[in-house]
Amino acid sequence: MEHEIDSILESILFASGDPMPVSRICALLDREEREVYEAAQRLADGYSFEGRGIRLLRLEDSLQLCSAPENGEFVRRALEARKPPRLSPAAIEVLTIVAYFQPVTKTYIEQIRGVDSSYTVSLLVERELIEPCGRLDVPGRPTIYRTTQGFLRAFGLSSLDELPEQEELPQSQLIAGTAPGEVQLTLPEV
Repeated sequence: MEHEIDSILESILFASGDPMPVSRICALLDREEREVYEAAQRLADGYSFEGRGIRLLRLEDSLQLCSAPENGEFVRRALEARKPPRLSPAAIEVLTIVAYFQPVTKTYIEQIRGVDSSYTVSLLVERELIEPCGRLDVPGRPTIYRTTQGFLRAFGLSSLDELPEQEELPQSQLIAGTAPGEVQLTLPEV
């Protein structure tokens, strides 16, 4: 029975290509969440133990198959994909603010940074590292932003709980925008 669940899960994730919510997999297989996560762990352990060319990632409440990181250069060359440009210090700063304080408005980001952040927010949305997730219920109804599964994948995180601890800054410093240098997250290059 375990082998059947493992096989079906592997097929679903392979065919999907994108992260698949565990709740949807549970509904498809008519299985409990625990059983799906156990199957995912068996697959992940098998891929890793056997040194296979794929890995199974858990991205918060979703699962996804991806290529083994050690084969990344070969995969990139095979697909002739260009390496995306690095993120600027401003983009890293905005991404850090969104990651730690989400959901946030562009105005909140600008208050912390002390500069207009329209271009940087748009760039991060375009690169699918952050996304709009609604509107604030105040006059003008500004858009609020959060990080995406692409953010988790790009920085090798399973969930936001894995972010490094952030020292809490007094709220007045954040709103006054006097502490942008203190809101830093050291992340690998994207």
